[in-house]
Amino acid sequence: MSFDYIMRLRAKIGKQLLLLPSVAAVIRDDHGRILFQEKASGEGWSLPAGGIEPGETPEEAIRREVLEETGLVVEDAELLNVFGGKDFRYTYPNGDEVEYTVVLFGCTTAGEAGTGQDPETRRVKFISRDEMPRLALPYPVDVLFQPWLPRKS
Repeated sequence: MSFDYIMRLRAKIGKQLLLLPSVAAVIRDDHGRILFQEKASGEGWSLPAGGIEPGETPEEAIRREVLEETGLVVEDAELLNVFGGKDFRYTYPNGDEVEYTVVLFGCTTAGEAGTGQDPETRRVKFISRDEMPRLALPYPVDVLFQPWLPRKS
């Protein structure tokens, strides 16, 4: 989500809870592993994800976020699920509280993972279900690893 937009909201409400529309991508390789992003800020692991900018559709947002964070170009984005509520609340290290409403997409992509230009990303890695790290948000593992999800092309 646009940093300026969030900063303007934060100037009005401080660190209070802010509801944020967002997107996340499930991108699989040929071995069924999922691409995860390690955050540079020390927040841990996440799916490639981010906020929906004002005036942007969820599909436009997922294409932009995946490219920024991973370097991959989304060729196809299939709506998988929508998550939100108190389980998707998060408090950032600076004390800012958010609650995400996440539109989850299964994405087929082109390009090479790890070539994104996002300073928020330390690294990206394809990870199997057995190696799953603890995620910042509680996406249901059974949803992430459903066998019918699209695979990276």
